Amino acid sequence: MSVTDNLRQRIAADGSITFDVFMDIALYGEGGFFASGPLRSAATGDFLTSPEVSPWFGKTIGRFLASHGGVATLVEVGAGSGSLLETLLPELSGSVDTWAVEASPMARDSLADMLDPGRVVAGLGELPERLSGAIVANELIDNLPVALAVRRGSGWVEHAVAASGDGFEFVEIPVRAEVATWADHHGGEVPEGGIVEVQLAAAAWLEAAMDRLERGVILLIDYGGTAEELEPRRQQGTLRTYRGHHLGPDPLHEPGQTDITVDVNFSALVAVAESRGATAALRRQDDFLAEWGLRDAVREMKQRELEAARAGDTMTQLEIRTERIAAETLLHPRGLGDFRVLSILA
Repeated sequence: MSVTDNLRQRIAADGSITFDVFMDIALYGEGGFFASGPLRSAATGDFLTSPEVSPWFGKTIGRFLASHGGVATLVEVGAGSGSLLETLLPELSGSVDTWAVEASPMARDSLADMLDPGRVVAGLGELPERLSGAIVANELIDNLPVALAVRRGSGWVEHAVAASGDGFEFVEIPVRAEVATWADHHGGEVPEGGIVEVQLAAAAWLEAAMDRLERGVILLIDYGGTAEELEPRRQQGTLRTYRGHHLGPDPLHEPGQTDITVDVNFSALVAVAESRGATAALRRQDDFLAEWGLRDAVREMKQRELEAARAGDTMTQLEIRTERIAAETLLHPRGLGDFRVLSILA
């Protein structure tokens, strides 16, 4: 069954479906964006993440994890191409029981070439019930299904999805209690008609991850901000799509053919972590990577590049320059450097 047929069948049964159901089917249902097709996080795919941009991302994350003592078990959730694991693992000492969690069958096949295939799984529920070490997720939370709360007067309605001719359209329905509660707590000041992406699935995911982590660190890297930082974006909301490394069409168009994403509300995730007694720290990616040595590495690359130029070794000079520019991309204040890094110590 195609994604569109699946959606139409659900809508025919209920009249409309909430947006989190629509997003879940479009991304992860049969034939969905992450459940089918090629590897998405690749130069030939739909987007590149930091570890595909430069190996220094994984190296620096590895340094951070190594600073927290021995990592007995490492789990990457949303492991994609495996580029983060490939560059992170050499920074860790000792034997590390490494797991990859990935929804995409194509990506799981690729990861099984890197790891023991028994350590490549589709969901958190297939991990050991209790583990000690680290759980890392880079650009995962932004793809977890969201509900859409819309400000109407002093309260909320929800945007649901209904059929419209050959396509789909938004309709307003009464808000679910849990959606309204989340929007009240984490939406901030929202103007009339403003939109809050209610990230209940992200909270549930973090709780499930913390349930499995007996001792260690959870590291989440994504785009977004605090609730206060997201307030200026509430009039239009942050819901958008990507395809072929560019912004894609309206999220209701061509479901299953585009990445659907939102800005992550990190204040809500910090609240989840702290409610469980964990310590949470939120930083910009450029600050985090600089703290763990990336700016120092860039300065060293510049020096080696200069020495190669003085020696007339043009090939080495160009190789170092390419490596340096890629590493600097991770620190760009209006690009990847503006991502957020949330570390949670349990």
